[in-house]
Amino acid sequence: MDKMTIHLKVWRQKDSNSKGKFVEYTANEVSPEMSFLEMLDEVNQVLIRKGEDPIAFDHDCREGICGTCGMFINGRAHGPKKLITTCQLYMRSFVEGETIVVEPFRANAFPILKDLVVDKSALDRIISKGGFISANSGGTPDANAIPIPKEDQEWALDAAECIGCGACVAACKNASATLFMSAKISHLARLPQGKVERKERALSMLAQMEKEGFGACTNTEACSAECPKGISMDTIAQMRREYFRANLLDKA
Repeated sequence: MDKMTIHLKVWRQKDSNSKGKFVEYTANEVSPEMSFLEMLDEVNQVLIRKGEDPIAFDHDCREGICGTCGMFINGRAHGPKKLITTCQLYMRSFVEGETIVVEPFRANAFPILKDLVVDKSALDRIISKGGFISANSGGTPDANAIPIPKEDQEWALDAAECIGCGACVAACKNASATLFMSAKISHLARLPQGKVERKERALSMLAQMEKEGFGACTNTEACSAECPKGISMDTIAQMRREYFRANLLDKA
């Protein structure tokens, strides 16, 4: 397939305290088989040769696993395709001469560090408040020693697919982290190993989310629609059951 010319409007911002703006670039000789990040790599190579500051953006595995490469592309988290991360978006999804607007995830809890890079450590702090299980050290139990119903197993595995990319926060009009947090709470709540701390987990993680400044959930379902792993809104219902259960136990 012939090479393409793509026009870019990229958000450039020196640091969290500086005022940002959109800057226009033109990417020539773009292969349709390039990933979106590879296209940005090529643009940066041109900028570096000119002695200009390259565009800062997050990336790591480039295999759709790490959740690092979050950016808004033409008004959509991770771009126009469903169930993919930015690194899995290919330039064949665009047309010759198209103008693509690229900006960072927007949320008060995700301060911009530089250009397209945001600080998503608020999600890590939520995890630290309960997104894990505590287990006594010792010998490893035999495989399949704890029977788990197939429904619970499948539910837990589906919820555990969340990679913490933050697309749900960026897509939500309230910048809520509810889908992210519900996935972490739900997949542990349905497993025997996670039920020991289920009450404390629900209460402490929800309290930390509010402390971080994320907005409230109003069930617009934009989060699930933009999630690259297709995390279901059912996990939010499960999280709310866990929260109400924990409050009832507190009052019992």
